[in-house]
Amino acid sequence: MPSESGWGARWQRPWVGLAIAVVVVVLDQWTKQIAVDQLSYRYPVPVTSWFDWMLTYNTGAAFSFLADAGGWQRYFLSGIALLVSVFIVVWLWRLAPADRILTVPLGLILGGGVGNLIDRVAQGHVVDFISLHYEQWFWPAFNLADAAITAGATCWLLIMLMGSASPIEKPPVS
Repeated sequence: MPSESGWGARWQRPWVGLAIAVVVVVLDQWTKQIAVDQLSYRYPVPVTSWFDWMLTYNTGAAFSFLADAGGWQRYFLSGIALLVSVFIVVWLWRLAPADRILTVPLGLILGGGVGNLIDRVAQGHVVDFISLHYEQWFWPAFNLADAAITAGATCWLLIMLMGSASPIEKPPVS
């Protein structure tokens, strides 16, 4: 059984979260490519009375925030996503052994953020294709990356509220 201290343990800590992030990115990019290949832009394909596949492009952030900002938001949002991604990787590396429960939500958030960052950098927009609605009320279209970010953030918040983890391990004093 590996030791909980030293470089070996510190090296192993982030891999679960990073593996989750890689799986999210791969599935996100794969499903977005299927949506682009199979769906017509803004033409809904009903699945149920409340769920459609519908290809849309979002140049802004969540809920199309800043979508009509004139183009600068691509760089701004990409920069924020990159900074948050680096922060999460560092956080994963610094998690205390007792806080490893956070690797799953942090991996989901990281994977979702990187999935949308890839779209934004490569295409200037994020591909969305999941549309939920009730009668004439429509939730903004989203994608697998958005779902992973939401699930990860919700899990992280619940863990924090239950007091099961501390936000970041303090570095040892030398």
